[in-house]
Amino acid sequence: MASKDNGKHQVVVIGSGFGGLFGTKALKRSDVDVTMVAKTTHHLFQPLLYQVATGILSQGEIAPPTREVLAGQKNAQVLLGTVTDVNLETRTVTHHVLGRETTTSYDTLIVAAGASQSYFGNDHFAEFAPGMKSIDDALELRGRIFGAFEMAENAAKRGEPTDHLLTFVVVGAGPTGVEMAGQIAELARKTLRKDFRSIDTRNARIILVDAAPQVLPPFGAKLGAKAKAELEKIGVEVQLGAMVTSMDERGLELKDKDGSVRRIDSVAKVWAAGVQANPLSKTLSEQSGAPLDRAGRISVNPDLTLPGHPEVFVLGDMISLDNLPGVAQVAIQGAKYAAKEIDNRLKNKAPQQPFKYFDKGSMAIIAKFRAVASVGKLKLNGTIAWLMWLAVHLVYLTGFKNRVGALLSWAITFIGNDRSERTVTEQQIFARLALEKLEGGSQDLVTAPGEFDAAQEAQRAELEEKAAEEARLTDQGQRGVHVDA
Repeated sequence: MASKDNGKHQVVVIGSGFGGLFGTKALKRSDVDVTMVAKTTHHLFQPLLYQVATGILSQGEIAPPTREVLAGQKNAQVLLGTVTDVNLETRTVTHHVLGRETTTSYDTLIVAAGASQSYFGNDHFAEFAPGMKSIDDALELRGRIFGAFEMAENAAKRGEPTDHLLTFVVVGAGPTGVEMAGQIAELARKTLRKDFRSIDTRNARIILVDAAPQVLPPFGAKLGAKAKAELEKIGVEVQLGAMVTSMDERGLELKDKDGSVRRIDSVAKVWAAGVQANPLSKTLSEQSGAPLDRAGRISVNPDLTLPGHPEVFVLGDMISLDNLPGVAQVAIQGAKYAAKEIDNRLKNKAPQQPFKYFDKGSMAIIAKFRAVASVGKLKLNGTIAWLMWLAVHLVYLTGFKNRVGALLSWAITFIGNDRSERTVTEQQIFARLALEKLEGGSQDLVTAPGEFDAAQEAQRAELEEKAAEEARLTDQGQRGVHVDA
């Protein structure tokens, strides 16, 4: 196996999610150098994003800095940037950040770039209904949700209709959609009920929409029915068999199973339906010949390697193998498996048996003291499932201070019906849309290195002239002294 000048085996890890972080940490004691390349500086605990969006947790409590997490791992380096190319022939990874390009060589590559929101070919829906895949998404949704109540208060004060402002639509009845709808309902019915004077937040409509015939399909029919009943108890309208066909700033159109089309007027909408693999899957497919499925996931060997390229491991939401679900545990277990295989190769040990996923169950919280859990043959709902959910998520949060912070925030919310993270700004709501209108995105806001040097010299002369004038005014005692023109 190839090595670099320092004699160490070079492992490049793409992504700082569950697969990337756990893969890097699992190589802590291996005789390798690890370079993690990720488009964010944090490790995101994605299952709790909806709690950031609804004001329960701060973004810091679910997204610790990756550098801090890996600070004690001497063989790990972190580079910020979006990976734009992987060259399997030259074994290099190219990433960009604000127009600057960096290329890194590897001996072994772990690709754990995750997935993005899928709008099923209607990408323009994203302008009106953000997904739930990033901190930016969650903060934008927080602004949109709390902002809708604020706008409704103003409209009511003017005597204008508020129904479209107090109607919240969540598209997608999977775990994320169910949890999001439940928390918006609690927000309207409990947290905000005394805070406004011109509107009654308890009159808000929270609608959960899905084209599927049941809530939480992966949990089975029985738990799905119980989840639906619990949602309806807290005031969520569950509309199944309804497909979104159109969307604009003020609402969306649904097509029911009977073919009829209807409209729901709603300003605040959330998209929690469908995912698609990172575009790097297509890059790897084109070079290796490995097929992609409809969601853009790439087929891998039973040992999680790319066909024809045993030096490349692909993990988590990016892979199509044995109908594995797109959950955190698949990425975590796959990352540990890949790290063990790399270590075995370096020590000339026999390969492991094919990767086998151990299903630790699925859980979804609906509201306070209301949750559903499926663990093997065990099907639970109610308070016991809710306590299990709390315990499991607390264990998998990264870092002691994040666990303590989350625990305190949950105590504030679940005991006192309050939420400590309710600060919103216009920037949260509109920054993404503004950046998308720039041809080069955020890169357009940054000066190129050469241009910056020239501008800096011009600025230096201006600052020197200003400083000299300030000193003259002080030395000659002319401050505050009237001078005739």
